[in-house]
Amino acid sequence: MIPLPHLAARLFGAPLLIHRPKLEVILAVLGPRIGLADRGAPLPPPALRSPPAAKAGIAVLPIHGTLVRRTGGLEAASGLTSYQDIAAQLDAVIADPAVAAIVLDIDSPGGESGGVFDLADRVRAAAQIKPVWALANDMAYSAAYAIGSAASRLMVTRTAGVGSIGVIAMHADQSVRDAQDGIRYTTVFAGARKNDLNPHEPISDEAHALLKREVDRIYGLFVDTVARHRGLSTDAVRATEAGVFFGQDAVAAGLADAVGTFDDLLADLTAALSTPATRASTTPGHLHPPRLEHVMNEPGTLADPGLGADPDRAAGAHAPMSIEDAQEIAELCALAGRPERIAAYLAARTPPALVRSQLLAVRASGQEINSHIAPDAAKPNPPSLHDNPLVQAARARAGKEK
Repeated sequence: MIPLPHLAARLFGAPLLIHRPKLEVILAVLGPRIGLADRGAPLPPPALRSPPAAKAGIAVLPIHGTLVRRTGGLEAASGLTSYQDIAAQLDAVIADPAVAAIVLDIDSPGGESGGVFDLADRVRAAAQIKPVWALANDMAYSAAYAIGSAASRLMVTRTAGVGSIGVIAMHADQSVRDAQDGIRYTTVFAGARKNDLNPHEPISDEAHALLKREVDRIYGLFVDTVARHRGLSTDAVRATEAGVFFGQDAVAAGLADAVGTFDDLLADLTAALSTPATRASTTPGHLHPPRLEHVMNEPGTLADPGLGADPDRAAGAHAPMSIEDAQEIAELCALAGRPERIAAYLAARTPPALVRSQLLAVRASGQEINSHIAPDAAKPNPPSLHDNPLVQAARARAGKEK
């Protein structure tokens, strides 16, 4: 069996947004391959399931299995789904004029923290262009819940669980095992923190404190993300204590909007797409009525998908953004070489003039360095702004309103 040390680096010493029981399963399966003692018989890779069929005009994006920033060459059969792949699928359906709405079919225990909040912002921005609903079917824990919370509406099945809004990090101390194996590691390093989290030594108090601070920082981002998307206070989110909530309890806690099946969600979403206004239902036991804040409610404007849950927005704190403004923001970010900022600017409803000034200020200061290499960097001709899915979607919607 080939050792996989790169997996160990992603499991230990890094904050994870994952349900703890799933972490134990991962360690049981991968332990021998990352240098740990065998924790039991290896389990077969999880069987992949196809997303449920949807009606015409509604795209279903599966968010299944353990979530990672990149798959790193590991096939989907290993049970991993990458944030990059989800983002690519989201961009594709946003740009597809045949798609009127999007459903996130979520069945995931969570995963890595790196990249999840960027994806959540991307989902929220996409919901300003087309309705994005989510279904916990049957797990939407930790990182998966961070993504689902960004949808305009989140439903849970009767047996589904949501939450686990917490962060966890582990350090493997192999020093005792090394001694038993007759191996002694000597590390030569420069820089006081360079040897932190060395698995061949017990963790130092200083390294433990640094790791705890990073866990707390990521936890703060997680809490703020859920509070903002679900219209909850940060105190209410922290009060969940990373617990898991099922069915109607999830609705009562404000972590979901309704209990229902995939067919229920499709029926509600189809009604939302075809009905200009929604009447509130007062019948006990009925699903909550579909919220239409994400549907175009005025010609030339994008309605706020979180208006109904956020009292500040309901009071007019954030004005609607026009199609032209959304397109201008996408073009400004693309021209500045910062396309990853489009989603955040749209989600925050930042005026184009402020976007332009911020991008110019960053460029003038020279403090921020773009270190990533775009996939199209090696192509002789750079991609056109016309290929940007947000620009395409904004132009398509603007054309329909004329």
